Amino acid sequence: MPNKVEEFNAYRVKMNDKLLSENNKVIKRIFNLDTNAFMLGALDVKTKELLGLVASAVLRCDDCVKYHLESSQKTGATKEEVMETLSIATLIGGTIVIPHLRKAYEYWEELEETNA
Repeated sequence: MPNKVEEFNAYRVKMNDKLLSENNKVIKRIFNLDTNAFMLGALDVKTKELLGLVASAVLRCDDCVKYHLESSQKTGATKEEVMETLSIATLIGGTIVIPHLRKAYEYWEELEETNA
């Protein structure tokens, strides 16, 4: 049985493929802009992913939080860095972010188990 990480990634890939197969220029450009925004630039990729994590938590997008948690881990972010990042997001977003903080912590644990 797939875990939460595998389920999320399988669904994300499947739906991204479907969306991009529609050949909609605007959607393709948004996806491309997102890809390019998170490439190495004046800021390193890990910092950009952690910034994405803050914004996603504050905006309360659980799918986005999962994506940026996984991307942050792939760039070498530690649990301590992620928790500090999520603490800033909770401070900025307020107590309404706490349910998303719980889900983020749970997903990070899944990532740690999956990639151990």
